[in-house]
Amino acid sequence: MADGPRQRGSTAAPAESEGAAKSQGDSGVALKKEIGLISGCGIIVGNIIGSGIFVSPKGVMENAGSVGLALIVWIVTGVITAVGALCYAELGVTIPKSGGDYSYVKDIFGGLAGFLRLWIAVLVIYPTNQAVIALTFSNYVLQPLFPTCFAPEFGLRLLAAVCLLLLTWVNCSSVRWATRVQDVFTAGKLLALGLIIIMGIVQICKGHYYWLEPSNAFESFKEPDIGLVALAFLQGSFAYGGWNFLNYVTEELVEPHKNLPRAIYISIPLVTFVYVFANIAYVTAMTPQELLDSNAVAVTFGEKLLGVMSWIMPISVALSTFGGVNGSLFTSSRLFFAGAREGHLPRLLAMIHIKRCTPIPALLFTCVSTLLMLVTSDMYTLINYVGFINYLFYGVTVAGQIVLRWKQPDLHRPIKVNLIFPVIYLLFWAFLLVFSLWSEPVVCGIGLAIMLTGVPVYFLGVHWQNKPECFNTFIDNLTYIGQKFCVVVYPAEDSSSDSEEKQELRSPLTKDSEGSQ
Repeated sequence: MADGPRQRGSTAAPAESEGAAKSQGDSGVALKKEIGLISGCGIIVGNIIGSGIFVSPKGVMENAGSVGLALIVWIVTGVITAVGALCYAELGVTIPKSGGDYSYVKDIFGGLAGFLRLWIAVLVIYPTNQAVIALTFSNYVLQPLFPTCFAPEFGLRLLAAVCLLLLTWVNCSSVRWATRVQDVFTAGKLLALGLIIIMGIVQICKGHYYWLEPSNAFESFKEPDIGLVALAFLQGSFAYGGWNFLNYVTEELVEPHKNLPRAIYISIPLVTFVYVFANIAYVTAMTPQELLDSNAVAVTFGEKLLGVMSWIMPISVALSTFGGVNGSLFTSSRLFFAGAREGHLPRLLAMIHIKRCTPIPALLFTCVSTLLMLVTSDMYTLINYVGFINYLFYGVTVAGQIVLRWKQPDLHRPIKVNLIFPVIYLLFWAFLLVFSLWSEPVVCGIGLAIMLTGVPVYFLGVHWQNKPECFNTFIDNLTYIGQKFCVVVYPAEDSSSDSEEKQELRSPLTKDSEGSQ
């Protein structure tokens, strides 16, 4: 853990490395702005649409209790997601730093709050999510080889590891390569879902729309219950997860004050449209009970309507999850990079390659932590525990938008949304949060306990400045070795007006917390 926030222009390595870093910084080594509008949309859409819409939209259907109410849940959740994304868009251009909600929470509420967000992300959220997506990819790739039984567990994990290593290499090699991979695989999954939607339209034209008629759509196959409806909204919210990932790479976005909101305006309605109409298509070929009984809805749908071409669906799931792993690696590494730059993670993770300008140490750290999760049998349990915490920080971040409006009303905001938007989002968020605490208090309590383990780590690793000299020397030597191995230096500081605005914002909001560190 770093020993306090890094001073601008300093390094953690010995003098020789420091000189090298300085000379490289003078030559302008920095993260490049290579993410345009299309790639920005690819990051949002590619991270939201994973395997869920292909594999298990039944979570919403099961808890909603009827086809009609399930479709309403998908639509309302999409609208609420768009509201939250607009709030993040304002924060993203007001605090133009990579790191997403970690950076916003840290700047608005102080170092400890930001560190706890980072801690739970580093410890559990991103490694487990990436491991699960990679395992889903390997499961669908190997499925044709094992048509009558499950693929061997070792083979699944080995292929998932190969997928992670390949995509880590791509991301380390070039930002442009990584964004091209994201663009291609996002287009692939949209084409697959487009095929599902078109087949659904054909089914409707043939008269197969029994479950879409109002009298049948709202026919309940389960006793209506407010708790179950809330759970359906919670499942829907998780299905839209990833809508905030573009905020993690704000500094690499071309004209973020324009392209960040534009990407949101395009991506969230597109995903909502795809989710709603894919679910409509499913019920044109399957009864609600068949949908609930299927472990892979799109595969069952393809078997019913595509015949000999049904292999398209498992391949589509595999391609979708491959792109999902790439997007998650790309964005989560930027979160860890941002945390290291602020002194909340080892300083080596804040360095970039002198020629490729990619955060290689952060990418390798992300890859290794995910590989460790692949050999852990309890990762699904961990996801259940911290899902509540992840959602908790969405609300904390949006609340921070209101706090920032109150503390700094005259701060320059290229985008300024009406305050009714964060209020609407917080009301919806509070409803789901209270329900989660009421329905699963033990799971939520364990998630909070996991997060709070970061408090002593923060005070020992970040707040405590006067560490023994031998410890500092040891960390410096490790950093120096890492620099030589990865051929990385600290990025050059941005001397533009944006940098001045960021410094102006940080000072009044965080001077108390950083002054005490």
